Amino acid sequence: MCGITGLFAFTDTGRNALASLPASTDAIISRGPDSQGHFVYDRCGLGFRRLAILDLSADGNQPMTDESGRYTIVFNGEIFNFRELRQRLMNKGYQFHSQTDTEVILRLYITEGRGFLKKLNGFFGLAIYDKEEDSLFIARDRMGEKPVLVYRDEDKFMFASEMKSLMALGIPRKLDYVALSHYLQLNYIPGPATIFKGVKKLLPGHYLYIKGKKVVRKRWYKIPYDPKKVEKNKLSYEQQQAKLVNLLDDATARRLVADVPLGAFLSGGIDSSVIVALASRHTEHLNTFSIGYRDEPFFDETKYAKLVADKYKTNHTVFSLSNQDLYDHIFEVLDYIDEPFADSSALAVYILSKRTREKVTVALSGDGADEMFAGYNKHMGEFQVRKGGFKAEAVTGLNLLWDILPKSRNSFFGNRVRQFQRFSRGMLSGPKDRYWDWASFASAADARGLLSAEARRKVGKKLAEKRRKDILENLHAQGDLNEVLLTDMQLVLPYDMLTKVDLMSMANSLEVRPPFLDPNVVRFAFSLPVESKIDANMKKRIVQDAFRPMLPEELYKRPKHGFEVPLLKWFRAELRPLIEDDLLSDAFVEAQGIFDLNAVRALKTQLFSRSPGDVHARIWALIVFQHWWKRYMMASVPQVASSTL
Repeated sequence: MCGITGLFAFTDTGRNALASLPASTDAIISRGPDSQGHFVYDRCGLGFRRLAILDLSADGNQPMTDESGRYTIVFNGEIFNFRELRQRLMNKGYQFHSQTDTEVILRLYITEGRGFLKKLNGFFGLAIYDKEEDSLFIARDRMGEKPVLVYRDEDKFMFASEMKSLMALGIPRKLDYVALSHYLQLNYIPGPATIFKGVKKLLPGHYLYIKGKKVVRKRWYKIPYDPKKVEKNKLSYEQQQAKLVNLLDDATARRLVADVPLGAFLSGGIDSSVIVALASRHTEHLNTFSIGYRDEPFFDETKYAKLVADKYKTNHTVFSLSNQDLYDHIFEVLDYIDEPFADSSALAVYILSKRTREKVTVALSGDGADEMFAGYNKHMGEFQVRKGGFKAEAVTGLNLLWDILPKSRNSFFGNRVRQFQRFSRGMLSGPKDRYWDWASFASAADARGLLSAEARRKVGKKLAEKRRKDILENLHAQGDLNEVLLTDMQLVLPYDMLTKVDLMSMANSLEVRPPFLDPNVVRFAFSLPVESKIDANMKKRIVQDAFRPMLPEELYKRPKHGFEVPLLKWFRAELRPLIEDDLLSDAFVEAQGIFDLNAVRALKTQLFSRSPGDVHARIWALIVFQHWWKRYMMASVPQVASSTL
């Protein structure tokens, strides 16, 4: 696993930025603490940091240049089928100088051009410079497991694995207020936008080709969902289960190749338990790791993880955290985040990754299953809305009651009231509005209301609506739940779940590999009808049924609690001074000028009330943003953005 950065100058002024390439590479040292490298030729500069996963020969280091000296590559990721691809190329007479997937990628590009990407099974961000053609090729993997950020102005084009690399290269730091408004709704920023004007996220399954001053963007991969083909799926439910087991077993086996200690996250949920069960077929005494909350038994699922660990005789380690442990790590997380990102479970993932990294370098995870196979409560809600009937109508009929009763994520009763209220609201909406509402912690009006009058004027309503429309393009009034899952794969998965895992694991130099996101598994998942994934009694139906013989029965007799940090008590105790005296103090908010002081006060009042609802998530979003602002904006020199990307 690695980190990459680089630039392609259009003018002599742009070439001046090449001097900052070493600083840009140093900024992502945690992504590659084992080695680094640089390549500079004329207008192009490439930087690289490496975390050793395989025992590579010395000439496998990056940047890597082919024997002709024409092509040079920097590559961040893992290609799990590179040995097969390498052998096919050798059968055609090509010779290799290392045992690396990097050299295979470079050779494929040389021999097959940009279409080679479709042959790769893995995750990646990569850049290849062609000296003879004087062009730069940049690509991102199918699902967006590895990040690629890009910036262009009149003088240069720049890219990097993380925003801090681009800041080291000198990007202008000017807020994108539309992105900020979406952040205040979702607690993360959906691509292609970032917090800075002019900086974009290269979308999953896309590439860029730069030559001269022309930048060509193309989508090379799209999730293969065709509702007509789904209707014609002739496999029986039993055959579907058998095929899922085989595909996921193959995907898991591929991701077990490493010359370093390897393990798996084991939360106690179905998805991670499935991966551990399959990995144990191929590895004896697998290392497994769980995280629990000593002070918060409602969130602690380690007893279920232990059942799986005992069944498969894994070398199991439990990290039992107190609220003090969370507090002790909060500023490590906040300091690493270089773009506002407020999924609070990132804190737990950070600690899990940090502790896991003490024992292994690679960990498997169960990420992606919920989005593909309908594992979230909102999916059951969507199923019930579309199904209708007496129960759904009864919940909606009690709207006034849900408004009155106290709501909180931190108790069973309060959480159920919160869910009923959101469901009731969704019953009265169309599929697009309902999806956005259920994905959000705040409405668009609430997010705008949180901004100061001056900041509100900077939120372009047309641009905000266009970005929202692009995100929801796959949802139709006559569609089915698979369209909701497809939208999750293009919003929630890359910009929340995978961003969280990538940031927090890379902060600790740990590589995480999710077998569910193997392209063969994804293709199969979106060939299945909705009834294979969810019914009135079960979310993620095919996953639960297919692997039931492999898992302890106790896993099927409990509600899904999720991987969530208990923020509410924390804000009311240890972190209260941070809210009242520092980041959300009246003095700081007023001096900063971005947020409306009275709106922030109202959120704080709700936080300490008996009916906090989801307000702690909104408070956390503000804390993350304020810390980021202090770190990256207060010390920066104001600049005027002139991006043309």
